[in-house]
Amino acid sequence: MSVVVLTSASGAPGVTTTTLGLAYTWPRPVIAIEADPIGGSAMLAGFFKGFQTPGQGIVDLLLAQRAGRLAEQFPTTLIGIKSTNAAVLPGPRSHAQAHSALDLWGQLGLVWRTLGNTGTDVLVDAGRLGMESYPEALLGTADLVLLVTRSNLPALAAAQQWTERALQTRELHPEAPEWALLVVDPGHPYDNREIATTLGLPVLSTLGLDPRRAAFFSHGGTKFRRRSALGRDLDRVGRDIRAKLASIRELLDPKEAK
Repeated sequence: MSVVVLTSASGAPGVTTTTLGLAYTWPRPVIAIEADPIGGSAMLAGFFKGFQTPGQGIVDLLLAQRAGRLAEQFPTTLIGIKSTNAAVLPGPRSHAQAHSALDLWGQLGLVWRTLGNTGTDVLVDAGRLGMESYPEALLGTADLVLLVTRSNLPALAAAQQWTERALQTRELHPEAPEWALLVVDPGHPYDNREIATTLGLPVLSTLGLDPRRAAFFSHGGTKFRRRSALGRDLDRVGRDIRAKLASIRELLDPKEAK
């Protein structure tokens, strides 16, 4: 069981779309968590086409947390994605909910660790770094943090302050989660080598820009082909992530990794 947090430093590089796309193509049970503090639940409005959940999602979990039933309530808030191994926890519906959920995320991180026995992974859409009510606690629960960025100068300039902080944190606290880069639309204009040199973090993988196909995840489009360029990209990114997670486990506990 692994927890991967996807986040961004600026703009809209496609964190939500990437999180959903990876969950949709993940080869084993996986839960996509929408923790973006912007509110409005882009996953419900886009991918699920405005679907209204039977319960209250985050509100139900907050009430369960107060009653000491968080682990019991968590599975009931998930929405399964048909014909996949994935389920989704929709995010806060408003800024007020996002603020109320700040104490919830750390506790949920502990709940996710109990999923290890079920072989279920967790992919978290944490939204944009630095936003009010950003789910900072989730960064500490992760096995791997992926900073999603475009390859242009404004995106890289915004990312640099956060990569510097991540590097400083790892220097002071070697047990802190590793960070790596996921570059969307690479080579426009900077290539992976230039990006890694500038930001000081490795480029773990890249994802081509394909708005038409990506609309399946971002706007509830009607068709997605696994053999499309985007489908192949998502499969490759998923393999790169899982290979990185395996190497992290090997470093932490060589016997367990084997």
